[in-house]
Amino acid sequence: MKKNFTPHINREISWLSFNERVLQEAEDKRNPLLERLKFLGIFSNNRDEFYRVRVATVKRLMKLGHRAIEIYGEDPEVLLKQLQNKVLAQQQKFDELYLQILEELKENNIFIVNEREVLEEHKEYISNFFHNEVMPSLFPILIDARRPFPFLKDKYGYLYIKLRSIFAPNQNKFALIEIPTKVLSRFVILPPVKSKKYIILLDDVIRLNINEIFNVFGLECVGAYNIKLTRDAELEIDNDLSESILEKVSKGLKDRQKGKPVRFVYDKDMPQDMLQFVMRKLGMTNTKDSVIPGGRYHNFKDFINFPDLGLKHLTFQNPPPINIPELDELNTPIIDYVLKKDILFHFPYHSYNYLIKILQEASIDPRVQSIQITLYRLAESSRIANALINAVKNGKKVTVVVELQARFDEEHNIYWAEKLKEEGAEVIYGVPGLKVHSKLFLIEGKIKNQSFRIAHIGTGNFNEKTARVYTDLSLITAHKGICKDVGTIFNFYRNNLKIGEYKHLIVSPFNMRSEFIKYIHKEIKNVKRGLKGEIILKLNNLVDKEMISHLYKASQEGVQVFLIVRSACSLVTELPNYSDNIRAYSIVDKYLEHARIFIFHNGGNEKVFISSADWMTRNLDHRSEVATPIYDEHIKKIIKDLINIQLSGNQKVRIIDRHQTNKYKLPAPGEEIIRVQDKTYEYLKELPYKKTAKINLV
Repeated sequence: MKKNFTPHINREISWLSFNERVLQEAEDKRNPLLERLKFLGIFSNNRDEFYRVRVATVKRLMKLGHRAIEIYGEDPEVLLKQLQNKVLAQQQKFDELYLQILEELKENNIFIVNEREVLEEHKEYISNFFHNEVMPSLFPILIDARRPFPFLKDKYGYLYIKLRSIFAPNQNKFALIEIPTKVLSRFVILPPVKSKKYIILLDDVIRLNINEIFNVFGLECVGAYNIKLTRDAELEIDNDLSESILEKVSKGLKDRQKGKPVRFVYDKDMPQDMLQFVMRKLGMTNTKDSVIPGGRYHNFKDFINFPDLGLKHLTFQNPPPINIPELDELNTPIIDYVLKKDILFHFPYHSYNYLIKILQEASIDPRVQSIQITLYRLAESSRIANALINAVKNGKKVTVVVELQARFDEEHNIYWAEKLKEEGAEVIYGVPGLKVHSKLFLIEGKIKNQSFRIAHIGTGNFNEKTARVYTDLSLITAHKGICKDVGTIFNFYRNNLKIGEYKHLIVSPFNMRSEFIKYIHKEIKNVKRGLKGEIILKLNNLVDKEMISHLYKASQEGVQVFLIVRSACSLVTELPNYSDNIRAYSIVDKYLEHARIFIFHNGGNEKVFISSADWMTRNLDHRSEVATPIYDEHIKKIIKDLINIQLSGNQKVRIIDRHQTNKYKLPAPGEEIIRVQDKTYEYLKELPYKKTAKINLV
């Protein structure tokens, strides 16, 4: 082996392996049938974003020629072919699963019909629906070979239509229709017939009635084929000093819609002359571009919102959020409780309303003077933002750090940034050259002339919508040292020259990499002294080569390393003399595992951290991220118990092996069956929350 060589799996290849785990959930018959259909939608949506961002980056690197290998570490052209082959194999599996699920739906008296399968009982209903709802939203474009091909927007599906002249059958014309899923549901629920439920896709409603559009021009449809183009979604921010960051991002969003094509998906039954024509017009080739033959339908991401049809037994019936009696029975604001005791929320098992309530109470509490918060991904109708606006109206000083470059959520963030600024909040548009990804707020005030601070450090965004499906941790604390460090970070956001000193928090890009390396090497030292050495990491992504090299070193020295990595894992497990003492797992289930947790045995005095950061170069070196230590022993035990549940899980848990085979971790004979997310809910529900005595205003 070469000196300083770090074995690793390419990030993109590993990510496709993660998306394959999502596809496994669509295949897994232990999941309710309609949820399996939604997993196909999640898989498709993930893959779309993969092309917009990751494949687009690889294609950019190809332009650098041999220099790309020096910069990236491998040949991007070779990698692109590997990705294409893996995607095509997954697409075949996807198509097979969709057909299988259609058959299972029929067994449950649910029929997704196309335009050729429509019952006589439904034809009038569909015709009326087409004329009243669909037709007003259709804007066909006739294609002329002498003119440029109509612009295909990213994220949209189209019907590419072949037409024949009624008067001259040998004359063909072509047209394009955007499927109007932005204004209409993709799924049209038809009246039931004899207890059977029927759905037709909007695409097929158009196909069934398409001649009503073109017959008046002496044309009839020969065929209508679904096509879809994915464009480079990288947000270009130029260095024009005359423009504000808000103007630059707004301009970049408009330019993104015109990004270069990175993938073209088409109905494999489309005639070759139509395919060659459109590819020529798009400037794409089979050899250098991602051209994917697909099924009859694209934009499967819409299936995430497939209607439940009132059939509860075919969907996940998630239990209600767990109540916390200690907080529900308070006769004072939650702030008074936090001043005495830390709180840990685990969403979505706990209701996100608790977190919103803290901000709502702070917005009207006369003792509160200021609220500072970082906002990365906001919901479209954000109650968090509305609570902050209410605080401004109640005379509080509100400072909001808005990250305008939160990919695919920029528009919501811009809207709320402008709204908050209009209301009188101080709005800071991130840090130049450093994406603000931390999940912080700091509430400050005075009680009887004595200052107080309450801080939030979390693993997930302040977004009540995603909090229903992302598993995240939020620590609310009045610990003076932690609160002081959070205040230092907000001072840095105001004045980027004041980096500050952090005695409790670990903060990137300042000391996160170096601090975690120190903790890894402390475990190595303890093993050499004859003590136990153990590291447990729960992450979304583990791809940074330097951090991986230190984990290999720990393994080589006898430290036991346990990894729970949801998505991309570039560390190679089962590699002799490198990763003999490393075990890696991935959990994909009802909720999206999103929390980051780091546990170091530390000679028996365990160090436990929660964080917003993955171990990726971008998180450690190019983002503002925070990891907080857990000092409260009760909360520390809860987090360790939660991690032990994840490590003991044997349902929905995959073993990450060196070949990326995604084998399930199965229970041994006689072993308890543990589905991690169900067990987590049971554990949190049974925690001995106390009905606390009435707390007086502090």
